[in-house]
Amino acid sequence: MDGVMSRDPKLGSAGSSRLEGKQLACQSSQLPLKSQQRCIVIFALVCCFAILVALIFSAVDIMGEDEDGLSEKNCQNKCRIALVENIPAGLNYSENAPFHLSLYQGWMNLLTMAQKSVDIVSSHWDLNHSHPSACQGQRLFEKLLQLTSQNIEIKLVSDVTADSKVLEALKLKGAEVTYMNMSAYNKGRLQSSFWIVDKQHVYIGSAGLDWRSLGQVARCGEKTIRLRILTLDMKMKELGVIFYNCSCLVLDLQRIFALYSSLKFKSRVPQTWSKRLYGVYDNEKKLQLQLNETKSQAFVSNSPKLFCPKNRSFDIDAIYSVIDDAKQYVYIAVMDYLPISSTSTKRTYWPDLDGKIREALVLRSVKVRLLISFWKETDPLTFNFISSLKAICTEIANCSLKVKFFDLERENACATKEEMNLTFPKLNRNKYMVTDGAAYIGNFDWVGNDFTQNAGTGLVINQADARNNMSIIKQLKDVFERDWYSPYARSLQPTKQPNCSSPSDLSPPSHKTATYNTCGKDPASV
Repeated sequence: MDGVMSRDPKLGSAGSSRLEGKQLACQSSQLPLKSQQRCIVIFALVCCFAILVALIFSAVDIMGEDEDGLSEKNCQNKCRIALVENIPAGLNYSENAPFHLSLYQGWMNLLTMAQKSVDIVSSHWDLNHSHPSACQGQRLFEKLLQLTSQNIEIKLVSDVTADSKVLEALKLKGAEVTYMNMSAYNKGRLQSSFWIVDKQHVYIGSAGLDWRSLGQVARCGEKTIRLRILTLDMKMKELGVIFYNCSCLVLDLQRIFALYSSLKFKSRVPQTWSKRLYGVYDNEKKLQLQLNETKSQAFVSNSPKLFCPKNRSFDIDAIYSVIDDAKQYVYIAVMDYLPISSTSTKRTYWPDLDGKIREALVLRSVKVRLLISFWKETDPLTFNFISSLKAICTEIANCSLKVKFFDLERENACATKEEMNLTFPKLNRNKYMVTDGAAYIGNFDWVGNDFTQNAGTGLVINQADARNNMSIIKQLKDVFERDWYSPYARSLQPTKQPNCSSPSDLSPPSHKTATYNTCGKDPASV
């Protein structure tokens, strides 16, 4: 036992050493583990702090002013506004019919005024066409090229599907071009049409940069075309407004332009929009301004709803506000009226606007007038929906609905095949609504898919005194009534065919014909 015991201290000493070694190794292995844990905790805290800082800054209203120092406090709200129209050659109106600044001249004036920047959103970019009567489009294109050489910043937005030599040429000269992939964002397309010049002047309307949306002339440089072909030749009837010296409106509209630009190189819409893209004014907070010395309110709206950040009114809601505020009448002028939403497999009823009209007719006894274009692409179902609208007023007192079709193709209906090969159809592409106290001018026809899928911008103007001659609402009402009582507006059966043997079917009464600036003259000198 003693022998064993005499050996135990050695063994015990060795065992104790091994045990202490294991304990020290264990302690030393725990040291880096704790250090790693401490680093992880510190890194997590730093990340949380960075996120917190980002959230704090995003919550601050950094949009008090834009990059040029423009803000609600220093912007201009005493503005001048003018209606602009393109009226195809050969249209005849009565002697006292109102006429306004031509679209071509209005656009050229804006480009002539430009000193710093020109921002344009357009669904079409076909200006430099070889057609003999396309010279006004060519002049606009030449003017844009000229501006690029004068150190004026040119920013252009187009749908990605646009195959435009005009855009390519401008891009080569230094213009910044943004292509929006609406088919990827919302299975739609870009239909917006507005200009911003020098952060001061604005155009909004139905026309894109298409030579067919500009006036026809009998002489284009050295090219002359026969009068008969000219009268049959196509042009779009367009309408819009131009604001001059109205930077308060620009402050808001510029953010829609910035929203489009933010989508450059992106195949999807962000889950949350930057606060820099939030609306400044909407239906709840309207811009207070003077338009032609008339006290007014205004705001811009947007579509689709996917493109409406905080404080940005959706187009449908903007239209609702105008109809809801109407006390006496609602006049609507659109190219197409079709309350249907279509997909590749089915078509469903889209009640948003159709139902609002019915509500105004039946529940509030507001007089409604619908002026719809009649052309080769008019959907036969349009007549069914119009009949349905009319039916609800059959036995209801004070329910007043009238519908007319604006038909500019009557002149072409009896043209020879040779003449038709040389012509394009005339078409009324107006897209507006006017009431006794407000107006809405937009980029869409009243078709379901336009508002739910496509990109477009609208403008709402309210005026308490809409009866004075300076009121833009009165001017727009006069334009509607001019067209409503013209020989081109009529009740129409879907199967009605013109009598080509009757001269009256080809030639409406000749009273007052729209005239245009020739391409040989500078619009500023006319």
